[in-house]
Amino acid sequence: MLAGLTLGVTVTNGFARFAYGLLLPAMKSEMGWNYAQAGWLNTANALGYIVGAVLTMVLIRRISPSRLFAFGLIATTLALFATGLNTALWWQTAWRILAGIFGAMSFSTAGALTAGLFKDDRRRNALAIAILFGTGGGFGIVLVGAGLPLMLEVYGPGAWPMGWLIIGAVSLLFLPLGLWAAFQLRPPAQKQTSNARLPLRRMLPEMAGYAGFGLGYIVYLTFLSAWMTEQAASGYFIALVWIVLGACISFSPLVWRPILERHASGLPLAMILTCIAVGSALPVVLPNGPALLISAVVFGLSVFMAPGAVTSFARQNLPPESWGQAISLFTVVFAVAQTLGPYGAGLIGDAFGNIGISLLVAAGLLLVGAFIALLQKPLHTG
Repeated sequence: MLAGLTLGVTVTNGFARFAYGLLLPAMKSEMGWNYAQAGWLNTANALGYIVGAVLTMVLIRRISPSRLFAFGLIATTLALFATGLNTALWWQTAWRILAGIFGAMSFSTAGALTAGLFKDDRRRNALAIAILFGTGGGFGIVLVGAGLPLMLEVYGPGAWPMGWLIIGAVSLLFLPLGLWAAFQLRPPAQKQTSNARLPLRRMLPEMAGYAGFGLGYIVYLTFLSAWMTEQAASGYFIALVWIVLGACISFSPLVWRPILERHASGLPLAMILTCIAVGSALPVVLPNGPALLISAVVFGLSVFMAPGAVTSFARQNLPPESWGQAISLFTVVFAVAQTLGPYGAGLIGDAFGNIGISLLVAAGLLLVGAFIALLQKPLHTG
């Protein structure tokens, strides 16, 4: 069941949100975009993510998380495939928005479903949550990182629509196990009751820290390939960096599991954000091959553990009937924040003529989020 849910995150996270960063240099070159225009498509995806996250918060009180996960996974797969059928910007924008809506629906409910695994074993539950977010997204990045840069190197930047068609086809292969896993669990819809109200004021530092994550992390994954292309990196080296990045994301649960398990405060999120900030700044501070690989390792070992940190926080501090609602709320906070990241980073890159400045600004925002997250204390209500 965990494998099926993890493959769902591979589609909705690894493919739907981050494959664009690998195709962006080719699309930017073919369409003649500036950085702001290139960042817009990920902002469009993030706007859809807000809608999907809010819809999930409303629907999860009436519809089982299993059904929401399954519907979101199917619809995201179709959206990915459709993205490669037309090169017009309006078409790309529409399907990036729809992929965001349906991806958020499946992604946030995957966390709620996984939180229900191994209920009586805190260690295995923490590992399951970490695997879901780490291995799920990391596996997707390894696949697209190994394939897309080499495809573009061989066939040229005009082949980018083929990349979306391939991604959609691979997503289709992952559907059966993902759908089977969701319907094995079948938790009930999470009714709103007086006992399920969230202590929002006491959760503010964790939510603010997670907002900092949304603002900062997306800049690296959106513009890393564009920055490397500007530094005259070959397609083979870009592929190597993304494979290392994805592999480290996949192994990150083993690094962070003990910390997620032991701490019910904001400390795990603060530590994770600090590592993401270091990974984001390294390519600019030390612009050479070895530093890029170290950056991929540090960033990869941390980035997908931020959702794991807030999911673990919800599980350790809140009753089970509140998990889905809390995770959906965190997803909304994150989604609102990440809409500003790609387009804002593009504007900064255009203003300075250097997208590396945007990576440094993102690192600063992540450090601010880390400091705020440190203020979060355990709620002691679970």
